[in-house]
Amino acid sequence: MKYLKQILVLFIFGIFFWACGSLPNNKASEIKEEPVVIANDSLEYEITIIDIGFNYYLNAIAQPKGFYSQDYLETRNRVWVTTWNMRAQNPGQFDPNIYENIIDYQPNINYGYDVNYKLFNYFLFAQRKYKMNLGGGFRTDRIN
Repeated sequence: MKYLKQILVLFIFGIFFWACGSLPNNKASEIKEEPVVIANDSLEYEITIIDIGFNYYLNAIAQPKGFYSQDYLETRNRVWVTTWNMRAQNPGQFDPNIYENIIDYQPNINYGYDVNYKLFNYFLFAQRKYKMNLGGGFRTDRIN
């Protein structure tokens, strides 16, 4: 009977600690990763980025809108799109899981600030995540 009482007490304490125990506080798992849509409705231009972590990067790590000028973003995007597309066209040489699609970015079209901002930040994010360099003299290892 004495042993039964001790087992019962341990069992009750075990249930109590289990019920009161906290779950791991992992903020990243609480954030639902939504696709990021890069679009300019007036141009009927849209890119949907479904890359785990980009939504967080865009909202928590990227420089705020207005930090870079649109001219700066366009200049970087032209260089990086050219490199990206060259790699996407060479799946035997570059990982086709990263460079899945060609990006139709025309330098003579004004896509607006928002499109250029999000595209620029995706390139920064991808260079960090996949440890690649798309060129253009921008060092992604010095980004936040």
